[in-house]
Amino acid sequence: MTDVCLVNLAVSDLLLVCTLPFLAHHARDQWIFGDAMCKLVLGVYHIVLYCGIFFICLMSIDRYLAIVHAIYAMRARTRSFGMIAAAVIWIAGLCASFPDVIFLQQKLEKDKMVCFPFSSENDKNEKSHFWRVFGIFKMNILGLFVPLLIMGFCYSQILLRLISSQTSKKQAIRLVLIVVAVFFCCWVPFNVVTFFKALELLGFYTECDSSKVITLALQITEAVSYSHSCLNPILYVFVGEKFRKHLIRLINRSPCSLCRFIKVLLPRDRGSGSVYSVYSQTTSLDERSTAV
Repeated sequence: MTDVCLVNLAVSDLLLVCTLPFLAHHARDQWIFGDAMCKLVLGVYHIVLYCGIFFICLMSIDRYLAIVHAIYAMRARTRSFGMIAAAVIWIAGLCASFPDVIFLQQKLEKDKMVCFPFSSENDKNEKSHFWRVFGIFKMNILGLFVPLLIMGFCYSQILLRLISSQTSKKQAIRLVLIVVAVFFCCWVPFNVVTFFKALELLGFYTECDSSKVITLALQITEAVSYSHSCLNPILYVFVGEKFRKHLIRLINRSPCSLCRFIKVLLPRDRGSGSVYSVYSQTTSLDERSTAV
């Protein structure tokens, strides 16, 4: 199940990264790629944005079951259940992207072509503002508060289990704290700024200077939130001992001698008894103990 989650997380992150060049040009100049690409690129962006967050929540639940309820979860944490859960996550991401994906269109605004979710009505009317505010609050709830609640519960239980364990746990506890801290630092600033944007749309901020500050803060914090997709491989894959062993074996067989310096950058294995690979594809310590 962990492998299925990792593959789907990688797919969602790669799809998100593929949309970034279009979004960067849009932010720098204007949208020049046509209405069809507007719907396609921004539609993929809205869907995989939620899917990536949901898969992180799914991996948190998977790790919670593997470590805290290892005996009862051995039958549930299979590839078949993983594929079913992944399909549910993709459907949930598609549903969470509504109604934004419906309203996506190319539109001329202030002498610039832009691509945003616009309602069929004029963008300045009350109905359009309602959907934009709804989309922001939906992002705050589904993209931040719910994931933080799930991750907070799962990782707090994991920490309690690791602390009560008699095995080496320093690296695993540090990794748990890093995972939560990185998610918090990447997504909280963006959600806070979008919340102020919603207040601006509701009329709480009407000064031009305030609007400019919010717009600039949105660009900065949105870029920070995108970086989370680039940190996921480090947090969920490269720390695994099994993955590092396979990677080193692949590098040794590679004819490219320049690539072998990567081995120097990889952390050393902590030994077979370590729980350092708590997020890797390897079986957790509790599962190995149960199997024995």
